[in-house]
Amino acid sequence: MVDSPHTCTLVLGGARSGKSRHAEGLCRESGLSKLYIATAAAHDSEMEERIDAHKSMRAAEGWQTIEEQHDLAGKLASSLASDRIALVDCLTLWLTNRLLADADLAAETDRLCEAIERRAGPVVFVSNETGLGIVPENALARRFRDAQGILNQRVAALSTHVHLVAAGLPLVLKEPNS
Repeated sequence: MVDSPHTCTLVLGGARSGKSRHAEGLCRESGLSKLYIATAAAHDSEMEERIDAHKSMRAAEGWQTIEEQHDLAGKLASSLASDRIALVDCLTLWLTNRLLADADLAAETDRLCEAIERRAGPVVFVSNETGLGIVPENALARRFRDAQGILNQRVAALSTHVHLVAAGLPLVLKEPNS
């Protein structure tokens, strides 16, 4: 799926759907050197263990890893190159980090989309599809769900490929000339 430096792929899915595994596979198939931009923050010991396990796996597979919980647009601008593929995992955790930092989510989305348009190399984004569940009970959760939906739509519009993963099975929603 990564056919040129201009390729941008969005992989959507629910929690534990296999979206990250699918995105990693797309990066491996590219044959390019691999950069992993991790957006998770460890707020408890269980999350710390998950992050450590992922770091070990990526190191064993030759990924270069950059951790960036907030300035994703800046990291994309400074890290992408046409001779390597970047995987951003994931937009949902990045958006959560920005929400908890009381950032202007519309401005952050604009800034990220501008960085995507100016990027120098292929990139794969992972994001949760949060709009398939019930309407959240509280205002903060509804604000997040709405911001996530808008972010996903904007990144999908800029992407050459969009996949939805459910039960480990990818469904192609968008590809060139479709």
